[in-house]
Amino acid sequence: MLEWYYLPLFVAPLILSVLAPFIDTPQGKKQGKLIYHSPLFITEKEKNGRIIIHGGTLFDYYYVIDRNWKAKQRIRYILRQYILGLVNLTESYSEKEAAEITLEGTSYILNKRTAEKLGFTTKRTDILQQIILIYNYLQILLANSMAKGKLSFPDVGKVNTYTASLSSVKKNKNYLKKLAEKLAD
Repeated sequence: MLEWYYLPLFVAPLILSVLAPFIDTPQGKKQGKLIYHSPLFITEKEKNGRIIIHGGTLFDYYYVIDRNWKAKQRIRYILRQYILGLVNLTESYSEKEAAEITLEGTSYILNKRTAEKLGFTTKRTDILQQIILIYNYLQILLANSMAKGKLSFPDVGKVNTYTASLSSVKKNKNYLKKLAEKLAD
């Protein structure tokens, strides 16, 4: 039987997982490691021709999402911010620069069909990325619940990694802008 004094060994990592974005996100932005292209679309600084993309963190969801909105409004806002962030990212690079850069991101939200419309292809998710998502499950659970306005357990078993050349996404810029406009309605 587990003794009560072992409890902090299990609880501390969960608390750290939830608090980490409130420290790491502002620090990463301040240090130039994280770049916001919209309030809920972040990239890591380009390294070796590769940019890692992220949706908003729990920090961002907490400060950006209006708690008075209905679930549908929240989801549409989040998706719109992701798309606008992608558009802003494409606009920050020339055609020549974009041809040399690959985007990569892991998501449990985006499906393969939608990813392909945006210019992405599916890539096998590496084991380290899966471990990171499992470790951050509580954080993901809280962000997902904020987005949906109720307790909502994300299915991290449906995690996919997507990759695209920045130039292929750049070619879809008009489609992305129209999609963002639709989500604003």
